[in-house]
Amino acid sequence: QFEGLTVVVIGASGDLAKKKTYPALFALWKSRFLPREVNIIGYARSQSSDEEFRDKIKSFLAGTESVHGRTQADLEPFLERCTYRSGESYDSEEAWKKLSDEIDELEENMCKGGQDYGEDDSEGFKCNRVFYFAIPPNVFTEAGGALKQHAIGSRGWNRIIVEKPFGRDTETFEELNDKMSKLFDEKDMFRIDHYLGKEMVANILFLRFANTFLEPLWNRNFIKSVVITFKEPFGAEGRGGYFDQFGIIRDVMQNHLLQVLAILAMEPPVRLEGENFDTYVRDEKVKVLDCIDPVKLEETILGQYIASRDGSKPGYLDHDGVPPDSNCPTFATAVFWVRNTRWEGVPFVMKAGKALNEHKVEVRVQFHAPPAANFMYPSRPKESIQRNEFVMRMQPSEAVYLKMNMKTPGLSGEPVTTELDLSYKERFPDEFSKLPDAYTRLLLEVLNGNQAAFVREDELRAAWKIFTPLLHRIDEEKALPIPYVYGSRGPTESDKLIQSVGFRYHGGMYNYLQKFN
Repeated sequence: QFEGLTVVVIGASGDLAKKKTYPALFALWKSRFLPREVNIIGYARSQSSDEEFRDKIKSFLAGTESVHGRTQADLEPFLERCTYRSGESYDSEEAWKKLSDEIDELEENMCKGGQDYGEDDSEGFKCNRVFYFAIPPNVFTEAGGALKQHAIGSRGWNRIIVEKPFGRDTETFEELNDKMSKLFDEKDMFRIDHYLGKEMVANILFLRFANTFLEPLWNRNFIKSVVITFKEPFGAEGRGGYFDQFGIIRDVMQNHLLQVLAILAMEPPVRLEGENFDTYVRDEKVKVLDCIDPVKLEETILGQYIASRDGSKPGYLDHDGVPPDSNCPTFATAVFWVRNTRWEGVPFVMKAGKALNEHKVEVRVQFHAPPAANFMYPSRPKESIQRNEFVMRMQPSEAVYLKMNMKTPGLSGEPVTTELDLSYKERFPDEFSKLPDAYTRLLLEVLNGNQAAFVREDELRAAWKIFTPLLHRIDEEKALPIPYVYGSRGPTESDKLIQSVGFRYHGGMYNYLQKFN
């Protein structure tokens, strides 16, 4: 059946749309995942002609990779599909009426285009609409109300994509959710968290449930701790005012990292493909989130970076838009406890920070120490037989590796820790160079109607219940973050907290860091 598509990017003049939304759409266009008849309309408040707007987004599309490796010749045909319209506000009735009339006309032409492709029944043509909210949450309901009144189509499905943050705590989430749910059905809303579109995050489900050897080990009987790490080597340069409204906990931990935790800890869903699989996956995520205690301030370390030792990098308080007395954390380590039969007693630790010593996102599953190791190897120093670790590295240079103990080759009997290693770049060299951006993957899921990689309202409600008490205590008690130097590992107190719940740092170096960094 012929289907046409209209994508309306609300907030098209902003950085998110230019840097993420349009490049993702272009990648789908080049890879032939968009319909033959597609129109992409940008809407924002600033004035701009179609040509001016195309010139603004062109530089962000130039380097976009295609899954099928099509050439740069596709750029101009894609840009011809992109138009721009403006209004005095996001709820301008006049602007949305004009936009709706224009979309109706475009869809009439799509029907004629379908006849050109050999489709005879114009009544059977589907013309679908996607509305991408690349705007701040405080104008979601304004734009949503105008859209609902004037621009919802009747020739096919209508799907709404909204970006985080979804509130600042439980109360603000419920307020925003109540307004949006009165406008749109849950089945039509796709709350995007781009971490769920990352290759390694998407792969966790396959690693867990498509490998027989892992499932019997994936519980408190074998696993000592789980550490989820997010490290950025840069600070809040250029966005200090925005970041100060949220901080690292709201910006990274409550959404991106908690989604990773849920996928790691959830029970097996009924199915991972086929009918209703997205419902089954999200049901299990909600169940495990409901088992997590609210995070305690006593099991949290907060940090805020100061200038680098050589003075070349500024401290957080030096950024434009940041109040001189801000206690906004740019670093946090927190301990989570999952109260169910699989995970009781296993600490899940999140560590996230900006202006650190490296760029890294990984999950490190540390197993219990080998039983009776000190008795079996009495001549070895205590704990010289290291704990096994299963590591999923999401960025940079995606990899999965298992740390295991061997004897040093030769006549020596010294123990050495080595790795069973799957490095994407080495194992899948052709596919690695064409890995789609997270937004590209997620937009394709929207077009296919698959909601497994999007956040349901009850997931958000459960997530905010975990974090809201902590956030309120930080605000009410004006908890002061610990200073750490720009480019360091963060506060040393973080390491002490992680060790206090049972994690043991391993002194060895993973070889692939030398191979691919």
